[in-house]
Amino acid sequence: MYFRGCARMELKLYPPLPARKDFRIGILGSGFIVNDCHLVAYRKAGFNPVAIASRSRENAARVAQRHGIGTVGDGYDQLLDDPSLEVLDLAVPPNAQLGLIKAACARKTVKGILAQKPLGQNYREALEAVQTCEAAGIKLAVNQNMRYDHSVRAAKTLLENGTLGEPVFATLEMRAIPHWMPWQKDLGWLTLRIMSIHHLDTFRYWFGEPEGIYCSVRTDPRTKFPHTDGICTYILEYANGLRCVAIDDTWAGPAKEGCPSDNYIRWRIEGTNGLALGDIGWCKEPYTTPSTIRYARKGDQEFHEPRWPESWFPDAFIGTMAQLLVALENGAEPAISGRDNLKTMALVDAAYRSATANRRVDTAGIVGS
Repeated sequence: MYFRGCARMELKLYPPLPARKDFRIGILGSGFIVNDCHLVAYRKAGFNPVAIASRSRENAARVAQRHGIGTVGDGYDQLLDDPSLEVLDLAVPPNAQLGLIKAACARKTVKGILAQKPLGQNYREALEAVQTCEAAGIKLAVNQNMRYDHSVRAAKTLLENGTLGEPVFATLEMRAIPHWMPWQKDLGWLTLRIMSIHHLDTFRYWFGEPEGIYCSVRTDPRTKFPHTDGICTYILEYANGLRCVAIDDTWAGPAKEGCPSDNYIRWRIEGTNGLALGDIGWCKEPYTTPSTIRYARKGDQEFHEPRWPESWFPDAFIGTMAQLLVALENGAEPAISGRDNLKTMALVDAAYRSATANRRVDTAGIVGS
């Protein structure tokens, strides 16, 4: 990491790694997120994926060959039944995830599960997943990987060490065109549970729990299957006066229809003592472009601009698995535990209710419903 500006500050960009890296990991799923992110990151970190299964054995075999995985299952059950596996890494659609979590908990063969976000199709499903794992004594973590983007972690450090002072106003703006997956056509929802969930969880990571949310949505003209939440805007209200505002624009103009584009994901935190500005590298070409941060405080003559070679995709996925393995080592709860993630899921469900009712919705009403 290098800096432009004043003396180097420790920004805690990199999460703790487990002392033991040979936990035997079984992968359920073989799509892009596994092939290009999870397994690339795990090999870089020295983790130990040993088995993989998918709905398509042929596709799982291709992924296994690329990443040197010795066992390819004929189906999910083969891995669920394998007593030698210690950790399951689930990378399946959200409507399939709860069933696999319950199946793994019924067998009690693994010690930990890393699930994808969203943890369920709604808060109720997420709660069932958490309670099922707790009853089985299995540690559950949720792959909220934006928390492990390096600019996001740097911002967290600046908030914790007082560099920015008391946060006053924060924004997160996405102008990007995601690649929607075929399974999303069957679910009836789109951006809030797939993209906005990253941003809602990041606001929680930075600032804690808001009192409520206002959300407004409209359809994305490019996405033809039925949905309501294509383009989303929302405001989080905090008891201390902090306001967080996000725009999740998956249309981003007719870039795919012949118009020049201006795509980006940027965030901004304004505090009583300083200012931080971030630019997320994920939506750039290539997607392995590192994110960046600029920050300054009262009295500085210029922005400090630390830089690093790693990127959100795939390097953040080291952090999501690492925190589960560390939790298994020390007996603590994972940093992104299923129980913690219920607060993110409640916030997502509150956003849907707000958009439908055209009013602020408090997350306490979701948890108590």
